[in-house]
Amino acid sequence: MARCGGRQRRGPRVELCGTVTADGDPRARKERTIATQKTFIYDESIEDLATGDYDLEERQALRRVAGLSTELEDITEVEYRQLRLERVVLVGVWTSGTAADAENSLTELKLLAETAGSQVLEGLIQRRQRPDPATYIGSGKAVELRDIVASTGADTVICDGELTPGQLRQLEDIVKVKVIDRTALILDIFAQHAKSREGKAQVELAQLSYLLPRLRGWGGNLSRQVGGRAAGGVGIGGRGPGETKIELDRRRIRERMAKLRRQISGMSTARETMRAGRTRREVPAVAIAGYTNAGKSSLLNRLTGAGVLVEDALFATLDPTVRRARTPEGRLFTLADTVGFVRHLPHQLVEAFRSTLEEVGEADLILHVVDGSHPDPESQIAAVREVFADIEGARDIPEIVVVNKADAADPVVLTRLATRERHSVVVSARTGAGIEELLQVIERELPRLDHEVRVLVPYERGDLVARAHKEGEVRSIHHTGDGTVLHAHVPAGLFAELERTAKPVEIV
Repeated sequence: MARCGGRQRRGPRVELCGTVTADGDPRARKERTIATQKTFIYDESIEDLATGDYDLEERQALRRVAGLSTELEDITEVEYRQLRLERVVLVGVWTSGTAADAENSLTELKLLAETAGSQVLEGLIQRRQRPDPATYIGSGKAVELRDIVASTGADTVICDGELTPGQLRQLEDIVKVKVIDRTALILDIFAQHAKSREGKAQVELAQLSYLLPRLRGWGGNLSRQVGGRAAGGVGIGGRGPGETKIELDRRRIRERMAKLRRQISGMSTARETMRAGRTRREVPAVAIAGYTNAGKSSLLNRLTGAGVLVEDALFATLDPTVRRARTPEGRLFTLADTVGFVRHLPHQLVEAFRSTLEEVGEADLILHVVDGSHPDPESQIAAVREVFADIEGARDIPEIVVVNKADAADPVVLTRLATRERHSVVVSARTGAGIEELLQVIERELPRLDHEVRVLVPYERGDLVARAHKEGEVRSIHHTGDGTVLHAHVPAGLFAELERTAKPVEIV
């Protein structure tokens, strides 16, 4: 409680104190000020939001503090983020496939650019057998690109491919604006969306791996290794350490990368411990993998009620989430939501997120989520399976293709996917259509429990019956005067405990 001019102030209520001036009624001025400050008062309804909804609100919310502008006319409502958007021009090289494939690739690059917080002005595609080794699109097209950049007022060019350091530098020298490639764009999105300590370390490691071969020196400013009459007669005083700045930067980056690898290795120990505990209890693990923005987090929320962040954006969630779920017959299993994949996923990310992608390699079953409403879902399936090939053991794990967004997809496309992918289920995570069928397929594909028991469990060991419900598959159960008759399929650990404690039904 606080006092101001003899008045008490409690909770979020705002009281102002001051003197009466001649330029207006102080009561009206106070009411206007209170109305302005209500925006910043804590809203108790925020506690009612789910975790993912709250994260989405926090990511999208950016309130402007009124009264700080130096403009003569203050703007009361402004979307401040729009003032910072970069104006970009997209450039792609069409080397193979059809024109539709090239346009789909550039459309995906547009979504990536918008996710990173930029405004796309133009999109250009050039037909070539291979990218130009000097400027990616050729010197003549680079000059045309410079004119387009100047006419549109763009300040950034984004190329739909990974540029070499030489291509990046020469293209920037021609177009006179900043040039980045697809890999740098994806790394920037990952840096924006990483929230956990492990996720931030993995993204930083990937960024440093990308940056190391692209460092630029200071030119001739530090090139002073000559002496005497050499090199134009620099003479006495010209001897120096040479251009060592770039070498110092490289050494610091390597040291930082080594430190990050040690940190990630240490942080992955906790995940390995939890995974070992689930393996010891023989709880099956199901991994949700797939293309970015295919609806993996929505499917996890629908199956488990996890409440993770759901947003119509690429790479909205990066940190893996593991939740428990049950089949229609009550069998317990875990669902792990992994990082989304994308076409031409940078190899730096695959290397940095290897500990996270182990959730896929260690799973008993993979739910491969596909966006059924995408113009080319087959290319998404191929891109994801290409990443699976880089994950040890992932190719040998049973896979269920889950065609999501059935409510927004073309029925012809759904039929085509179902015909091509025999082991597939069509669902809609938003409406819940097909979820029951998916759970039945998961139950059928989970590894079976090998130990079948028919025992009489004493009433004082009711915890064993509860474990049978939790960890196994209970076929039947009924109560007698001596205890509980249990018929179930149970894991090895529970089977050994029942053998020590319970009695076989046949000898009762």
